[in-house]
Amino acid sequence: MTDPAPVVPPAADDRVPDFCRDLGLPGLADVHVHFLPPRLLRRVWAYFDAAGPLVGTEWPIRYRWSDADRVAHLRRLGVRAFSALAYAHRPGMAAELNRWTLDFAHDTPGCLASATFYPEPDAPVYVEAALAEGAQVFKLHLQVGGFSPTDPALDPVWGMLSDAGVPVVVHAGHAPVGTTHTGPDPFAALLARHPRLTAVVAHLGAPDYRAFLDLAETYERVRLDTTMAFTPFFDQFVPFPADELPRLRELGLAGKVLLGSDFPNIPYPYADQLTGLARLDLGDDWLRAVCWNNAAALFDLP
Repeated sequence: MTDPAPVVPPAADDRVPDFCRDLGLPGLADVHVHFLPPRLLRRVWAYFDAAGPLVGTEWPIRYRWSDADRVAHLRRLGVRAFSALAYAHRPGMAAELNRWTLDFAHDTPGCLASATFYPEPDAPVYVEAALAEGAQVFKLHLQVGGFSPTDPALDPVWGMLSDAGVPVVVHAGHAPVGTTHTGPDPFAALLARHPRLTAVVAHLGAPDYRAFLDLAETYERVRLDTTMAFTPFFDQFVPFPADELPRLRELGLAGKVLLGSDFPNIPYPYADQLTGLARLDLGDDWLRAVCWNNAAALFDLP
């Protein structure tokens, strides 16, 4: 009996459904997708256009479309589950963001109910309210927010989320530009305080891949997402170390690596993310785990 032909990496977005079909998957589950209130989204895109200090390079947004058009495109790709990650960068905005993202998820089939928080006195109140409304995933951006994950104001929130087992996607790494509170050390300090936290480290923790792989191995509930990793754009700045691919494979097969894309805020086609993963040659079982099965288990997807 001959071995089955390897799955063909999708050369363009219109080939992504074939990629899913060839893997025998019902679709994709993308844990790192952004939908934001229109005024905030315009500001974010303007920041990318200006190559602001936290971006550090030219970054043309590929999918500068309306919410409806972006949802429709995700569905054409076969993305059956996706987040609507928003993040607060100053006090007094998280509760309003949560109202918008939770309403968006309610009105958008396939969207995970998403929320955020910021170190401020009322954070436990609005996080508890978001959980009561069915929030399935939270987002924290330590680079943009400019705060420490061990800020005492967040201790009650981390405790709540640890008890609830609800994942938090955390931009904890230095990429694309490091700040005081990014990198593996502040995140490791957080996990030492809250070892039962269900956390998903964005961008595989780039550029400190090894240290974040260590944390995923050490802490049962820590996972990593693939956002932007292994794309030509990202690899020119922070390539993943080839000698760590066996460990990435083992973690993926163990349920600890999830598909993330950063859609729509990417300067290349969505297909590039999947092509980069396929070309790692870590096996179809690994691709199935990363592209669907691991998120399906985490979020109890049908």
